[in-house]
Amino acid sequence: MVFKRQRTGSVVCPSCGNLVGVNDERCYNCGRWNPGLWGFTPLLRRLGNDLGFTNLVIVSCAALFLAMLLTSGRGLRLVAGPLSFLVPSDISMIIFGASGTHTVRRLGWWWTILSAGWLHASALHILFNMMWIRQLGPAAAELFGPSRAVVIYVAAGAVGFAVSTMAGSVLTLGASAGIMGLLGALVRYGQRTGSSHIGSQAWTWALVLFVFGFVMRGVDNWAHGGGFVGGYLAASVLDPLQREKPVHLVLALGSLGLTALSIAASLLLGLSALLGSR
Repeated sequence: MVFKRQRTGSVVCPSCGNLVGVNDERCYNCGRWNPGLWGFTPLLRRLGNDLGFTNLVIVSCAALFLAMLLTSGRGLRLVAGPLSFLVPSDISMIIFGASGTHTVRRLGWWWTILSAGWLHASALHILFNMMWIRQLGPAAAELFGPSRAVVIYVAAGAVGFAVSTMAGSVLTLGASAGIMGLLGALVRYGQRTGSSHIGSQAWTWALVLFVFGFVMRGVDNWAHGGGFVGGYLAASVLDPLQREKPVHLVLALGSLGLTALSIAASLLLGLSALLGSR
C-alpha cells in the first residue's frame, strides 16, 4: 500500500534518486539526512524534497492575495505608483492579518506576526517574493531537511515582524522576512559546515536584498533584518550537522497549524468588526 509505512528494505532518496536503506542515517550519494523519512518516503516524496512547502507557500500566498483583492471593493488601487499594481485596500490587509503597530498594539492582534508573512501589498510584491521562495525553499530543505526548513521560515518571519512592530512600522506584510530568514540560515550553514561557497552566496543575496530595501521606497528593512537574524538563530539551534528527527516534523506541522490559526483569527475578528460597524 502506498500509504503504509515502510520499515525495511530500500527506498529512493528524495534528493538524488539513488537507492538507500529505509533506515539509513544519511544518503551515501548526496549526503541528505534521513533519506528514508521515517519510512514514509514513498508517500512524502510525491510532495518533493521540501515536502511540498514551496508549493504550499506559493499557492497559499496567491490565494490570499486574490482574496484580498476581491474583498477590497472600492479601496482597490489598480496603480498606486511606478512599481505598485493591484494594491489591496488597507482594510483588507488588516482583516487578513497584516502586522505592525496598528494591529499588534492598537487592536491587540499579536498573532499577526505569523500571518503577515503570507500576505502581500501588490502584484509585483508577491511576484518577486515567490520567485525567491521558488529559489530558496528547495535549497534550504536540501541542506537542513524539509521539516527544519519549514520551522526556520516560519520562525524567521515571526521574528522579523516582531522587530518591525517594535520599531514602529504601522502596517507591514510580505514573505520577505521569511526569505531573509532562509538566507540567514544558509549563512549559518556555511559557517557550521565550512562550506564557504554556500555562505558567501547567501551573504551576496542577502546584501542585494538589503541594498534593494534601502533604495526602494516602502520596503520594511526592519522586517528584513529581523528575519535574517531570526533565521540565523533558528539554524543555530536546528544544527544542520545533526540528523533530522520526528520532533522536527511535529514542530513544522505545528508551525504551519499556528500560522493557519493566526490567519483565521484575523479574518474572524476583522470581519466581525467590519460587519458590526455597519
